[in-house]
Amino acid sequence: MAQPLARLAILLSGRGSNMLALAEAVRTGTLRGLAEIAVVFSNDPAAPGLTAAAALGLPTASLASHGRKRVAFDEEVVEILNKYDINYVLLAGYMRVLSPAFVRAFAGRILNIHPADTHQHQGLHAYEWAFANQLAETKITVHLVDEGLDTGPILAQRVVNLRGAATLAEVQRRGLAVEHVLYAETLRDLLVDSLPAS
Repeated sequence: MAQPLARLAILLSGRGSNMLALAEAVRTGTLRGLAEIAVVFSNDPAAPGLTAAAALGLPTASLASHGRKRVAFDEEVVEILNKYDINYVLLAGYMRVLSPAFVRAFAGRILNIHPADTHQHQGLHAYEWAFANQLAETKITVHLVDEGLDTGPILAQRVVNLRGAATLAEVQRRGLAVEHVLYAETLRDLLVDSLPAS
């Protein structure tokens, strides 16, 4: 009997490039037969990523976070996501720090992709940091989310070669190319490892 597909919630705030890469991995790539996207959620109802998700026929949901207190907002988001029977929450450019209540609601099942080594740089503007410091390389990190800022257990890392990257846009282009592959591969490994032994 086939294993049920892992149901994913992808959370984004912007254009959703990682969401699109994950959707492609679910449709034809490394996540095919392992996962399905149950909902794409944004804290910005006007996020381009929601439009892109809807164009792919994916379920979408949103709740405007502007002016909302973090805990009350997150409690509402948890209620929304619970309607979709979620197995994993994937942060994909979600520009909010999750409250402890949110983290506990999906403990051990929230993944984030961070465009730096989380031991070296936490929070926003990681590509800007790498460019400003003229790093020869940076690392993309996929980690489980805990109640700290980019402090959760690391699941995978991959080096991005930045030699010769003369502009911030080139740093971002190289980094995103790695992000879009690593996120799906890391989730695949996590799902395969969680399958019961036959």
